[in-house]
Amino acid sequence: MKIQRIHHVAYRCKDAKETVDFYSKVLNMDFQLAIAENEVPSTKAPDPYMHVFMDAGNGNVLAFFELPNAPEMGRDENTPAWVQHIAFEVADMDALLDAKKHIESFGIDVLGPVSHTIFHSIYFFDPNGHRIELAANTASPGMLEELHRVAPAMIEEWSKTKKAPRHAAWMHGEGEFTGTKG
Repeated sequence: MKIQRIHHVAYRCKDAKETVDFYSKVLNMDFQLAIAENEVPSTKAPDPYMHVFMDAGNGNVLAFFELPNAPEMGRDENTPAWVQHIAFEVADMDALLDAKKHIESFGIDVLGPVSHTIFHSIYFFDPNGHRIELAANTASPGMLEELHRVAPAMIEEWSKTKKAPRHAAWMHGEGEFTGTKG
């Protein structure tokens, strides 16, 4: 088996129209299609829903479900708000800074840019409380290859210590990346 790509990723929303408007206007995503049913196809449960699909670029689709008969939408209170998020890539730092200005023009609070060494990001929330990240890749030549090389050692060290592995030290300013770390 070989996965070709993500067909779509689905999240819940409070209001389908408000969600479509937000992603269309704030993130310039095309509203591709909607599916609405009064019965869940897989379970046959009588539970009406609206399922909307947004074009996230390059064949990627972000979808949302509005569930009017379900209890009010919440989030996992045991998971910090910064953990669960939807991240989208932009072309470069100029595009990231332009996006920040555009998003702020809607009165939305935007955090960042934040440096993650291999990319810079901005963060904000959609009307449903989902955290959104826009990221611009900034890795120097060889960085991603080095991270790929040390990934197995990093996960092994993490599984034993539950502390940031020594292989990641250069990413956090504890040394210079030379392409031979690890």
